Amino acid sequence: MDDLIRQVTTVLREMWKRRWLGLIVAWVVGAISVVVLLRVPDKYEASARIFVDTQSILKPLMSGLAVEPDLDQQILILSRTLISRPNVEKLIRMADLDLSIKTKAGQEALVDELMKSLEIKSTSRDNLYTLSYRDTQPERAKRVVQSLVSIFVESSLGDKRKDTDSAKKFLDDQIRSYEKKLEEAEGRLKDFKLRNLSVQATEGKDFFARIGETSGELERARLELREAEDSRDALRRQVLGEDPVLLPDNNESTAGVSVPEIDGRIEAQKRNLDMLLQRFTEQHPDVISTRRLIKELEDQKKQEIQARKKLAQNNPASPVNNNPVYQQLKISLAEAEANVASLRTRVAEYTSRYATLKNSVRLIPQIEAELTQLNRDYEINKKNYESLVARRESATMSSDMEAGVGGVDFRLIDPPRVSPQPVAPNRLLILPLTLLLALGAGVLASFAASQIRPVVFDAKALRELSGLPLLGTISMLVDDTVKRRERRDRMRFLAGLASLVGVYGAGFAMLFLLSARNV
Repeated sequence: MDDLIRQVTTVLREMWKRRWLGLIVAWVVGAISVVVLLRVPDKYEASARIFVDTQSILKPLMSGLAVEPDLDQQILILSRTLISRPNVEKLIRMADLDLSIKTKAGQEALVDELMKSLEIKSTSRDNLYTLSYRDTQPERAKRVVQSLVSIFVESSLGDKRKDTDSAKKFLDDQIRSYEKKLEEAEGRLKDFKLRNLSVQATEGKDFFARIGETSGELERARLELREAEDSRDALRRQVLGEDPVLLPDNNESTAGVSVPEIDGRIEAQKRNLDMLLQRFTEQHPDVISTRRLIKELEDQKKQEIQARKKLAQNNPASPVNNNPVYQQLKISLAEAEANVASLRTRVAEYTSRYATLKNSVRLIPQIEAELTQLNRDYEINKKNYESLVARRESATMSSDMEAGVGGVDFRLIDPPRVSPQPVAPNRLLILPLTLLLALGAGVLASFAASQIRPVVFDAKALRELSGLPLLGTISMLVDDTVKRRERRDRMRFLAGLASLVGVYGAGFAMLFLLSARNV
């Protein structure tokens, strides 16, 4: 620790020996820095404030119908990318900054300088942007800011139009592509259905449901055929066994005698009565009316039988073929034969259909799988096509909305203006810094001189510096004359240093007064 203190003390004593060199260097550096500071040209700042209104009354009204881009994010990105080389070159042409530049290198230097000097400050919360530029000529600074405002607004509108056109062009290309795919899928589906028309599902029923339905229809047709054959056989037996017993005596019942035209009506009314009894009671007017009609038909049947009996008794020798009942039986038999033939044809048809369906059952899984694949491809293409058409309509609506009312409103809050007083350089702030620079240069010069030509103040330092053994030291006696000379020298140094500080102080006071007067 003692060695360190001794070394520091030695260095300070050596610097003190070179103090006049340091004072001269401080004066020279101070004078040069002041001259440079005064010769730096004044710069004036031009600025403008723009408010970007991204809120529109149509946004909530068109929600879900039109595309709603993030306008705030777009404007923020635009503000960060506005100061690009193409925009700066455009700004130079608009502000006529290239009139005095003849070389390509000079133009490139001007572009680089502007890219460093232009500033865009924003408060993202309020969408308020400040555009500023500093130049030695106030009018030129104002022209630059005016051009920058124009480029800011035009870039936003141009980018939106370009993005909308690009999106619509892309959607149109995709829609045409999917139209072609959809037509191809429809063609494949049509060809497949034409090839497999016989095994296709109808009315929402698949193949196996059709087999079951055909089997049920076949069974019902067979049952109806058996019923028709039994009815025909019964009529045939009555025709073959025709005799006078068809007309019983007065004391015999008429239940076994058939009058087809009346019996059919009676059977129909009885079926109607059964249906009515399932819904109503015996006292219901429809039930009572139906029973009365059945009774009237039965009485009419009895009267018809009695009439035929009297006719047979009055003409006992008439042949059986002239019997009306027999004739009616023949007619019924012919109708029954025709019905049986029709049902046989129906049974044969259903049998053929059922056999065809059973023979095709092994091909059904493959056909259904192929149909499912075709339907899936068709539905996917159709869904994508409809989605693209809807998006194109949404993009068109958004474009029309922006063209009609505009999605973004640029409001010039403060038009471009130039500050009446220069904003740079700040000489009141820089002048004290030049004083510190001058003093630092003087101290550094004294230190450098002490290290280049060191001075020995004690025996130990001499021994370390020379590396030789020291035999002894001789002290120097300082008289009053030497002390007075050193005191005067010290006072002159302090006076020189004080005069340097005083000059700086006077200069600072003058600058302060001038700036206050201009304000």
